Amino acid sequence: MKASKPFCLFFLLHIFFLVILSYGSSAAAASGKSTTSIGVVIDEDSRVGKEQKIAMKIAVQNLNNSTNHKLTIHFQNVSAGNPFQAAIAADQLIKVEKVQVLIGSQAWQEAAIVADVGNRAQVPVISLAASSVSPKLTHVRWPFLVQMASNSSKEMESVASIVHSYSWKKVVVIYEDGAYGDPGALVLLSKALIEKGSHVEYCLVLPSYTSLSDPQGFIGDEVVKLLSRKSRVFIFLQSSLLMAKHLVREARRIGLMERDSVWIVTDSITSVLDSSDPLFVTSMEGAIGTKSYYSKETSSFMELRAQFREIIKSDYPEEENLEPGVYALRAYDSIMAISHAVTKLGSDENTTAKTLLEGILSSKFLGLSGNISFRDGSLLDSSNLRIINVVGKVYKDLGFWSSEGFLKNVDQVKGGARSMKTLVSTVLVNWPGNLTRDPKGWIMPSDVKKMKIAVPGKTVYPKFVEVVNDSRSVNFSGFCIDLFGAIVNVLKKNYSLPYEFIPFNGTYDDLVLSVSNETYDAAVGDVTIIESRAKLVEFTQPFAESGLSMMVQYKHKPTRAWLFLKPFSPSMWLATIGILFYTMFIVWFFERASNPDFKGPCHDQLGTTMWFTFSSLFFAHKEKVYSNFTKMVVVVWLFVVLVLTSSYTASLSSMLTIDRVEPKVEDLQWLRNKNATVGCDGGSFVTDYLTNVLKLENIKHIENQYDYISEFDKGGINASFIELPYQRFFLEDNCNHFTTVGPTYRFGGFAFAFQKGSPIARDVSEAILTLTENGTLKQLETKWFPLATNCSARKNTGSLTIESFWGIYLISGATSTVCFLIFIAKLLVLRKTKDRNQRNEGASAIPAEEGNLRKAIAIVRYNRRDNRISLDIYLSWVEFWRTENFQKKSSIQKSNRRSGVDGRPSTHTSGSASHRTVAARAKVQYKREPTADLIFYLTHTKRVKKKKNPIVEAIENGMDDEDAEDDGNVEVVWIDKKSQKIYMSFNL
Repeated sequence: MKASKPFCLFFLLHIFFLVILSYGSSAAAASGKSTTSIGVVIDEDSRVGKEQKIAMKIAVQNLNNSTNHKLTIHFQNVSAGNPFQAAIAADQLIKVEKVQVLIGSQAWQEAAIVADVGNRAQVPVISLAASSVSPKLTHVRWPFLVQMASNSSKEMESVASIVHSYSWKKVVVIYEDGAYGDPGALVLLSKALIEKGSHVEYCLVLPSYTSLSDPQGFIGDEVVKLLSRKSRVFIFLQSSLLMAKHLVREARRIGLMERDSVWIVTDSITSVLDSSDPLFVTSMEGAIGTKSYYSKETSSFMELRAQFREIIKSDYPEEENLEPGVYALRAYDSIMAISHAVTKLGSDENTTAKTLLEGILSSKFLGLSGNISFRDGSLLDSSNLRIINVVGKVYKDLGFWSSEGFLKNVDQVKGGARSMKTLVSTVLVNWPGNLTRDPKGWIMPSDVKKMKIAVPGKTVYPKFVEVVNDSRSVNFSGFCIDLFGAIVNVLKKNYSLPYEFIPFNGTYDDLVLSVSNETYDAAVGDVTIIESRAKLVEFTQPFAESGLSMMVQYKHKPTRAWLFLKPFSPSMWLATIGILFYTMFIVWFFERASNPDFKGPCHDQLGTTMWFTFSSLFFAHKEKVYSNFTKMVVVVWLFVVLVLTSSYTASLSSMLTIDRVEPKVEDLQWLRNKNATVGCDGGSFVTDYLTNVLKLENIKHIENQYDYISEFDKGGINASFIELPYQRFFLEDNCNHFTTVGPTYRFGGFAFAFQKGSPIARDVSEAILTLTENGTLKQLETKWFPLATNCSARKNTGSLTIESFWGIYLISGATSTVCFLIFIAKLLVLRKTKDRNQRNEGASAIPAEEGNLRKAIAIVRYNRRDNRISLDIYLSWVEFWRTENFQKKSSIQKSNRRSGVDGRPSTHTSGSASHRTVAARAKVQYKREPTADLIFYLTHTKRVKKKKNPIVEAIENGMDDEDAEDDGNVEVVWIDKKSQKIYMSFNL
């Protein structure tokens, strides 16, 4: 009996519950309401879980009071970060509570495993966590999953845009991993950063906070590892609130949240800032964050907010923050989506899990968290992200971000800014360490830890950079050293840059590699930008152009004495000579009948014609032409001469300047065919370039710039390949011996090298541009590389040497010499003939007067024969001589003999009278003044004391007793009155 009492009690209780349930069902049926059971898996002990539970209760309560469909909700409390416990809870809700819809927690790791459970049971699962997996892949993997939160890709793009706005090239990512893991967010962030030109330098992955036995010690050890990284841009990708508190505290303790540091936090942390304790918010001061946007101005939100505040006060009196967050709004909207689905299905008894899922996915309404609509099982989020800045115990809005860019207000649809700097141009950003300028996001040098800069210790061209070691110190000098000093002075306006130079004795490639592996912070020197190096380091703006071309010696040219013949080709010379002689013939033909200059013997006519034609080549002809035909021919001929001489002069000038810059080596192919030796700087990239690109094999390294000259002179190399800056300065000093041939292979220029992602490289580039614009760079170039003015002058003037003209000098000298010898020979022959005639005349004993008369008559006859005087002049002159002058001369001679003074007369009236008589007779007889072109005069020769030409002065001015003395001789003079030149004179 005693044993039967408990059994009876249990049986009665069981009957009671069955009656109650039966009554409830009957009541529900009687009221006409169908019921949908909802299961929820959340962490009710967390702030997020509390908000979600309250919001869903409010939603169910409001819907049950306003619709004909009843919703029941069942909660399962699971610890955060325990996905397996969440899976058990979901399975229990499905099997025991017979729920028709599951709602997962805010952690994606837990939501994913709950989705697996729902997929097996074919129960729709609504996830409140943001996923980083592609919506299409998610829908394939979990067909019964509905994502109420937006995909993480949009948020990762916003973070990358912030990084890009400030040109931070390297970032450090921190995130808390769970048992299920979610590397997708990191993948999305890395992809977005790469598209913006940045990348993840280091990723600090922390285990789940709940799995740590000593969270503070473990987190402290991990955070210290970040000190060795150059980047000071930290992105807090995802983390629980407890993990975030410990990590931020340790980071601030070791100095990672000071000046030039940047902290960017995502929605997983910013969404709980409102409900976090003030100390945690203060520790995040200076951080930039992205936060989901929702409107707080709608009536729906205001109603929820009022109900939420009442419930949280009563149910969770320990909570200080009474405001609902985005997680509460998403939970509320998830219940509303279920309600929309069951409302569409109505009281259809054939409702299945699949039709319910389709009903949820087809929902479209304006929820509290934004527009609700789905595609491929994921929420189509059209809302914007807020950009916030933590200031003290609160945070402020800096603006918004959408796919259009950075926006100043949420209603802006288009015209977003590409850079966050534009967005915050009117808003002061609070950076860590109260920094007033934009942080560098990089570990900056200090007086305690200076920047280590490597300088090439072995250089071919010391003017660029030179390292001199002495017993006490190491001295650095050169153009690059002075330039870097000027750059540091420019940077002082923004920040100081303590540094120290360290000699580096390896190759330039090794120098770049040492910067890449962080042995040195930078390299200062004549470092060429090439592709392989640019992949390792961050180069600055080039401060000098760079390229590679072939330099060779000038060819030792043979004699060029006959260069003056080269302007015209042989056919041109023949044509010119032909037209010259043809023109000469035409001129003679037209002038021989009327022009006295072209009369006389044949050889005289030929000489006159040739002289006229050849002198016209130089426009020096003076002979008159009488025929109009001749004038026409001469005009055309002179035009031809003008064209020919101008062309000849231009062609010869070109040959004398350009033609002499002839190199020994023609082109690159010649070097390959001959396997010639080429020289290049040792320790540079040029060797690999010559071998791999230009396909040259015989390469010789030159260790000093002055060795190039000696190697060329002794034939050690046939050509050299030197980079443009070196080559330009080398040629300025050796312009007369070397030249460049072939194309120039361009490179990136000379620049300084810094570690990848270093913001100092960007600042140095801007400083180089500043120095270029204000002329400082040009001044440094002039200081270290002054122009070789003497060499430039020689190149500009192009002085000509005797080797180009001794041929034409030889022709001129030889012609003059031959003519001189012919004249001397002829003179000797004439003198010999004269002496013989004098001996013959002395033997015949002819009186002096008669002999003189015969000489005069012979001379006149000679001139008459050559048509040099007309017949009437000839006859008149002979008559005059036989009468007056002959007798006058005889009386003079007798008078002189009587005076007894060496035959010299005491007066000179006879000479003057003879001159006047000749002039007067010429005027009367020839009907013209004695200014005719050719006139004979008979006069007394005078020894003039002060006059340079006694005969001309005597003819023009008469004989003056005070200026001359009579020597008793008589001359016949034939003179040209115009030129006052004596054509011929003879002593009688």
